[in-house]
Amino acid sequence: MKKATGAVFLLAGAVLVAGGIDKKSGLNNFVADVQADESEGQNTAADTEKRSLISKIDTSIPVIPGSRIAVVSKSVNGEYWKSVKDGMEAAVKDINEAYGFSKDEEITMTFEGPSDEQDVSTQVNTLDAVIAENPAVLCLAASDMDSCQAQLEAAEENEIPVVSFDSNVVDNDLVTSFIGTDNTAVGQIAGEKLAEYLNGEGKVAVFSAQEKTESIQKRIEGFESAMSEQDGIAVVKELYMDQVEDMSAAMTEVLESYPDLAGVFCTNEDTAELYLNLDKPEGMSPVLVGVDASSGQQEAIKNETEKGCVSQDPYAIGYQTILTAAHATAVDEEAGEQVPLDKEILMEPQWIDITNIENEAYSHYLY
Repeated sequence: MKKATGAVFLLAGAVLVAGGIDKKSGLNNFVADVQADESEGQNTAADTEKRSLISKIDTSIPVIPGSRIAVVSKSVNGEYWKSVKDGMEAAVKDINEAYGFSKDEEITMTFEGPSDEQDVSTQVNTLDAVIAENPAVLCLAASDMDSCQAQLEAAEENEIPVVSFDSNVVDNDLVTSFIGTDNTAVGQIAGEKLAEYLNGEGKVAVFSAQEKTESIQKRIEGFESAMSEQDGIAVVKELYMDQVEDMSAAMTEVLESYPDLAGVFCTNEDTAELYLNLDKPEGMSPVLVGVDASSGQQEAIKNETEKGCVSQDPYAIGYQTILTAAHATAVDEEAGEQVPLDKEILMEPQWIDITNIENEAYSHYLY
């Protein structure tokens, strides 16, 4: 299947309905509305509104009935990934309803991956198995941006479009679209907030997920950019989960080595919750800024052991990924080419702290 250049919006009229959606912010407002409708499924008014939202899915794009979308995630565990899956399942349901697909015509989805984000070999093996089954579309959140090159090449050889989500890969030419958060902005916001809490002075450590994950690299870049503007702040240590045998022990060693450590930046849900559960040296309480508003971090923000976190909308990422994947099956019959799609859709992150964590308007950033 050849790829055409250009772009097509995935939701007819979505920009107007959602109040200013664009490629940068993605479909946050639209998907948040869908979430609200689903949570009120017994309400007739909500059902009516949901039908209105479904009508905004652009059914003029000729999605192939009966297509199977195979999702290979970084992990099948964790609150973030469960929310991604929820968004994907909702999108499958809405697409089938919008297009009037039933029984054998229905779009279907499988969701697979390792139980641990660091288990790169299991993800690669899962990719091999999934590609051998020849799905209509492959959706991938790569744990290691370098590790799946051969699998991506195999997908291209078999004319399987690939939609990457959450974290991209090295060779972007092998990917039809990328759906995710602006992770450079995630790191930039975290750095600016930490600098603000430290009044521009002190030593800082970064406790991070895997170094070879594209989303993590972007967050570190953004954070370092913010730190470069602070003459009084020194980043004394960057620690990555895939470079140590025991992350908790390694964190403890950093704290013991820098008893005057003033601040900590944790780059994802896993590292933040490890740090929060750590037995810290007596008298040490560095200012903590995290990423991903998991239940553990929400509790920490409320009890003020964490100042705040930069959060994503995983439901929206999942929903948009499946919309994109479904439309990746479409072919322009006159041109004999795949219907062109946006190459990249980035959603804006949101800062969550004690001032807005109870605000319902930010609920889709909490998971």
